[in-house]
Amino acid sequence: MLSEFLPILLLFVLATAFAVGSIAISSLVGPRVPNPTKLGAYESGNEPLADVQNTRFSVKFYMVAMLFLIFDIEAVFVYPWAVVFRELGWFGLGQMVMFLGILGVAFIYEIGRGGLEWD
Repeated sequence: MLSEFLPILLLFVLATAFAVGSIAISSLVGPRVPNPTKLGAYESGNEPLADVQNTRFSVKFYMVAMLFLIFDIEAVFVYPWAVVFRELGWFGLGQMVMFLGILGVAFIYEIGRGGLEWD
């Protein structure tokens, strides 16, 4: 049983070691020359127009993000399901109908909250 998961565990250990090692080496070897240009805020290549630390953002930003997540999750799960659809049979079809139903409820909620209205 453990031998089946050994390659996955080894890959996880190697990935973690690589990430930690890369950060450690870059912090030790990398140049540290701070200047006002590097420390300044960056906004699409331009100077920021306003200080937004205490500014409240419109809910529309979050509604658009939620809409993106709905379609992104759908694409991530529906495409592999479609590839193995014949092997899954009726059970797989039922599970996908339930999954799409849950995403449909989220999409209807999004429409009800005005996420598709661009004012």
